[in-house]
Amino acid sequence: MAFEPEAATYPPLDVPKPVAEGVWIVDSGPLRVLGMPLPVRMTVLRLADGGLWLHSPTRYDPDLHEALEALGPIHHLVAPNSAHWTFVAAWQRHCPDARVWAAPGLRARPQVRRSDLRIDHDLPDAAPPEWSGEIGQVVVPGRLGFREVAFHHRASRTLVLTDLVLNLEPERLPALARPLARLIGVTAPDGRAPAYLRAVVKLAGRPAAEAARRLVAFRPDRVIFAHGRFFEHDGAARLARSLAWLLPR
Repeated sequence: MAFEPEAATYPPLDVPKPVAEGVWIVDSGPLRVLGMPLPVRMTVLRLADGGLWLHSPTRYDPDLHEALEALGPIHHLVAPNSAHWTFVAAWQRHCPDARVWAAPGLRARPQVRRSDLRIDHDLPDAAPPEWSGEIGQVVVPGRLGFREVAFHHRASRTLVLTDLVLNLEPERLPALARPLARLIGVTAPDGRAPAYLRAVVKLAGRPAAEAARRLVAFRPDRVIFAHGRFFEHDGAARLARSLAWLLPR
């Protein structure tokens, strides 16, 4: 029987699913990366003013938009690293009052400059006033223009990452892709960043290691990321194992 790419995903797709008070995920995909079907996930937080904060928006869908608006008005669209911005422009067109926040350096990338994405704010290392009382953030540096901004939702003790952890379940991948996933080190139960990304981040040296230490210091109950089975429980311990390659020794 032929492998169906949707088998890599986490249905139901393109609908908000509650995770904790004021926290939802939207599973979508699959995307194709190195020929591998990759599930992708957006995280949604509701801020104290009732507005929604969309992290790494997935593909735009009118029904999803309507379901999110039922939870609150969409105020913020967050592009957290250099790879997770391509769907933001569509959401921006349909949510013209939402502000777009982007990882440092994203606006300078040629693909972004050629696109119709409008970036309103670059994400600083310290959370901006719009959410500093509710969400902490840490910029994880790398070389070759890589930056990923991580976020900690204090009320729910939820850490929101993007590509710093991938946790793919081999049984959800086509048989030929499973050895590759294991080789690059992104398989469950406690996946890691892929090997090429680990190399890029480690080149940043002590600042990257310090950023990892700050993430673990949040001691999150859960860790949500863009690809694979997120850490629903024992978040602090599992995060420490996943980031052991980067943590200061």
